[in-house]
Amino acid sequence: MSDDRSAAVLAVDLGGTAMKGAIVTEFGRTVAELTRPTPASDVVAALIALFHDLHARATELDCRVIGAGVATPGIVDEERGVVLYASNLDWRDVPLLDALREALDVPVALGHDVRAAGLAERLIGAARGTDDFVLVPIGTGVAAALVTAGDIVTGATGAAGEFGHIPMVPGGELCTCGQRGCLEVYVSGAGLARRYATAGGDPLSSREIVGRLGADPVADRVWSEAVDVLAQGLNTLTLLLDPDVIVLGGGFSRAGDALLVPLTARMSEGLAWRERPRVVRSELGGDAGRIGAAILAFRAAGRGDVVAEWSAVGVA
Repeated sequence: MSDDRSAAVLAVDLGGTAMKGAIVTEFGRTVAELTRPTPASDVVAALIALFHDLHARATELDCRVIGAGVATPGIVDEERGVVLYASNLDWRDVPLLDALREALDVPVALGHDVRAAGLAERLIGAARGTDDFVLVPIGTGVAAALVTAGDIVTGATGAAGEFGHIPMVPGGELCTCGQRGCLEVYVSGAGLARRYATAGGDPLSSREIVGRLGADPVADRVWSEAVDVLAQGLNTLTLLLDPDVIVLGGGFSRAGDALLVPLTARMSEGLAWRERPRVVRSELGGDAGRIGAAILAFRAAGRGDVVAEWSAVGVA
């Protein structure tokens, strides 16, 4: 007897503060979402519990679950399914894929959160139609998904894309990683807020600091320095990878023209002999990692063909 219920997957974007889960159908519709705080310990158990709750909800919605996918931060060996290191989860050498396969009775996929987001942006977001692009989400920290000739660059140890920890300012401020002058010390939500407060400003969020631009000299200065460092970093990526487009995500990208106008001008100034690539905002925003996890889940279930018909409007 055939089962004519809609096929669906369970997708989770695992973060240091929250686990964002969703049920996504083969037609690219997100029919339910569940978000839980990420606990300080027993994260794997909490993640498995979230998947079970999503499965129960899918049953209530008369969806036939055929796969599951999770996008995780850290240094990820996607081939073996092991999270080698994730500082915000206090993980080292966690065999996450095996744990999920043992707990769930459907095919499971594991992906790096930023690379999964890059996959989603390429298929249905701001990078669709191109085989060469960089996705740079800028939030509490900074990372990058690097796509060249249609392939995502993972590196020998799964650590490719640690854009935020490229030292950009010689002898600069100390980073939490132990290096000095890292890009994310200057270009991140946490970095901007810290530098603003250190310079004599009030304890404000990065969004509040952006709101003071043009009326607050301290905000203007730390923002200008952040844009300078980001422009230099993106120009380095441009010269190394020659992307067609650079997609910016995360909280910084919500600054809109306050970021894009000076950033693109400084990038052009710094590239003496070539044109800069297009620089655009993410179309999927904070949903990109979860959507990427759903795409990986359908691929694990042998139904990767279904995503060709998805649209950003339907799945986000």
